[in-house]
Amino acid sequence: MIGNAIPDIPRLYTALAEWLSCMVIVLSFKPAISRYKVALFSVLYLGVLIAFMELTATVVLWLWLPCMLVAFFLMTGFVFLCTKANYYESVYYAVLAFSTAECIASIEWQIIHYTYRDVSPTPLWAEVLVLVLVYGILVFIEYQMFNRRVSIDSSYHINKRDWFTAIFIAAVVFMLSNLRFVTDNMAAAGQYSREIATARTLVDIAGVAVLYAHYVSCRNEAIRAELEAVQNTLQSQYQQYKQSRESIDLINMKYHDLKHQIGYLRDEPDANKRNAFLNRLENDIKSFELQNKTGNAVLDTILTSKSLYCYKHGITMTCVADGKLLDFMEAMDICSIFGNALDNAIESVLHIKDKEKRLIHVTVSQLNDFVMIRIENYYEDVLQTDGENYLTTKRDKRHHGWGIKSIKYTAHRYDGAVYINADNNWFDIKIAIPKKA
Repeated sequence: MIGNAIPDIPRLYTALAEWLSCMVIVLSFKPAISRYKVALFSVLYLGVLIAFMELTATVVLWLWLPCMLVAFFLMTGFVFLCTKANYYESVYYAVLAFSTAECIASIEWQIIHYTYRDVSPTPLWAEVLVLVLVYGILVFIEYQMFNRRVSIDSSYHINKRDWFTAIFIAAVVFMLSNLRFVTDNMAAAGQYSREIATARTLVDIAGVAVLYAHYVSCRNEAIRAELEAVQNTLQSQYQQYKQSRESIDLINMKYHDLKHQIGYLRDEPDANKRNAFLNRLENDIKSFELQNKTGNAVLDTILTSKSLYCYKHGITMTCVADGKLLDFMEAMDICSIFGNALDNAIESVLHIKDKEKRLIHVTVSQLNDFVMIRIENYYEDVLQTDGENYLTTKRDKRHHGWGIKSIKYTAHRYDGAVYINADNNWFDIKIAIPKKA
């Protein structure tokens, strides 16, 4: 039996696998701290993990499981410190990293002992070479699986059901792959048979496959929900546009009738002051007709609708726009960009008590080969940010905050980019879209 035995996986190799799996998590998601701090914490974490693993290498059997739990929480703490994940998300991703690390270490150790089964002891250079190759390949595969994210703008937020499911799967896999500590007499000697080694590796591979399938399923569900919310926002803006179009057509009919009424009144004998008043009224009507004539009917409708709302609520909105530059865009996409951006701007300036500061500027122009859309508004509220995105100020976080995501989603459809800046009490959204020939 002893001749058919495989020594237990060196604690150093297990520590390296756990560290590399954690690094995959950290590098796959945008960090919460600077790269310098990430590098510093990763080095410190590797040193602490190796020291802990080596110091606990000879602990009695009943302390082995608590030591594994400590190693797991070290992984959780590292993910929590270096990424924007909250505690629950950190535990979830540490579960994936821990299970993957167990699998990587098991595969590598079995390969080295099957390759050099007749060589004792195994040459150090061969052991290091296999370690580098196997760890490198498997960690690269792990990174590709994590890094292939298709979410529009946000990382996957873990719900309690997904959290408990992942922990349950990982716990079952861990117990099954380590049954030898209960059933195998060689566990105390740090050895186990090749048959058990094969079974352990297969269980680890199956466990990681199930965990990643669960992860992908949960992410796809979250992405579907996010896309559905964005599509609902797009559709809502388009419906607003159609309603505004009908309202503006009715207003234009009323103004057309009013012009005829003014003509009849002019023919009536009247005082000079009344003529002067009628002249001013007619000029006002003409000036209203001329504004927001950008050359794009969809943009004209949106701007006119928002202008009427702004006028009613004491908001000054100015616009300098060449609407013809947007002719290559679909009506719904124009509605999405301008409708959401102006709704957000209006919502912001309405909180300002001083009406003279309720200012919104809209610009559509061409810069080289790009169509530049810019919507600015004055603000006085304290803006909250998660380090990258500005967060909605509304209480219902779940059902709001989709406006900016919808704008980004629409811009990306045209290979465009969105830049957001808040400085000196001005909130500025810039959208750059390649101009189509």
